[in-house]
Amino acid sequence: MFDSKEYRKAMEAVIERFNGEMAKVRTGRAHPDMLAGVKVETYGQYMPLNQVANVTIADATMLLVTPFDPTTIANISSAIRADQTLGLNPSDDGRVVRVPVPPLTEERRKEIVKTASSKVEEAKVGIRNVREDARKELKTAELPEDVKKRGEKEVDDMTKEFNDKIDSLFKEKEAEILKI
Repeated sequence: MFDSKEYRKAMEAVIERFNGEMAKVRTGRAHPDMLAGVKVETYGQYMPLNQVANVTIADATMLLVTPFDPTTIANISSAIRADQTLGLNPSDDGRVVRVPVPPLTEERRKEIVKTASSKVEEAKVGIRNVREDARKELKTAELPEDVKKRGEKEVDDMTKEFNDKIDSLFKEKEAEILKI
């Protein structure tokens, strides 16, 4: 008998990854996940920012980055500044790094939506790959033809369901980005 549970879990994992990517997308308000992709050179290697500092929200337009080791503060500032996709200009006072989040221009908002839409396509490709794996299993399985057809329909329905989830999550994010 064909079991679609593992494929449902794989599709849910794609959705979780997509949610994580969408959380990193800048919406005009300060959010600690904005800095999730920043890598800081410390102790001779590159480490994710969340492993060398604590990122908090001071207010809607300001992030505070408190390093675990104060000697890494200059590296943290330069790593945030070096990430051109963020467009942020941090300043430090020797103890914390303050990262003001400037308001987004209309042009920048549209650019961010375009970048986010590429993440939508990546997620949909992930869903299609899971669907193809399920179809391959169905073709090679020694099952009656009607069970194979039912399994294919179930997988196609799941694919549509998860693609619709991706679309609705993106529409929410797009509205959040474009909202002034």
